[in-house]
Amino acid sequence: MATSENPANSLSKKYLRISLCQFIVTPDKSYNIRKAKEFICKGKENGANLVILPECWNSPYSTSKFHEYAEIIDGNSISEDACPSVFMLSNISKEKGLWIIGGSVPEREGNKLYNTCVIFNPNGQIVGKHRKIHLFDIDVPGRIKFKESDALSAGNSPTIFETPWGKIGVGICYDLRFPELALLMRSLDCFLLVYPGAFNMVTGNISCLLSCYVEVP
Repeated sequence: MATSENPANSLSKKYLRISLCQFIVTPDKSYNIRKAKEFICKGKENGANLVILPECWNSPYSTSKFHEYAEIIDGNSISEDACPSVFMLSNISKEKGLWIIGGSVPEREGNKLYNTCVIFNPNGQIVGKHRKIHLFDIDVPGRIKFKESDALSAGNSPTIFETPWGKIGVGICYDLRFPELALLMRSLDCFLLVYPGAFNMVTGNISCLLSCYVEVP
């Protein structure tokens, strides 16, 4: 019997459809987790197979708050008590069959805090964890002063993960300002670089793309 291929299946083989989520973060961590889940589900409904969350989506972006909202991220044991944000991402990625680049959340390891992006495959498994390498320490007289290093420690390695479409490299926000990192990831055959960010209006205004197709050769 002759059969015809479902156009949607054909499209999924050729294209990576990305949904970028941007929403207002509140001091209520539980609300932020519910809102992120809602946006991930909307991405799936709109045909995405990769969903990307924003930087520091579960916590106010403040050095005084990172300790309070930080989670212990253990890839071998994802506990709802120790890391409710990561627990939700693991469950929803498996439930919806999605790749998720989890923006970033404050991470606690020992007596150190990191700004960390956790990446999941459609089986709900952690396939990458990027700790922001370049901390945002800025002082523009009369306009803005902010020092992530007052609370956070820096990561020390690039993050690359494999997908059916090819390798994807991940940085976080201020990492974007350092082209050497991008050049390194490109030299390692990444076809797509992703930098979840929370830019401010003083150092750089950026626009938000809601969804897009990336054609894969």
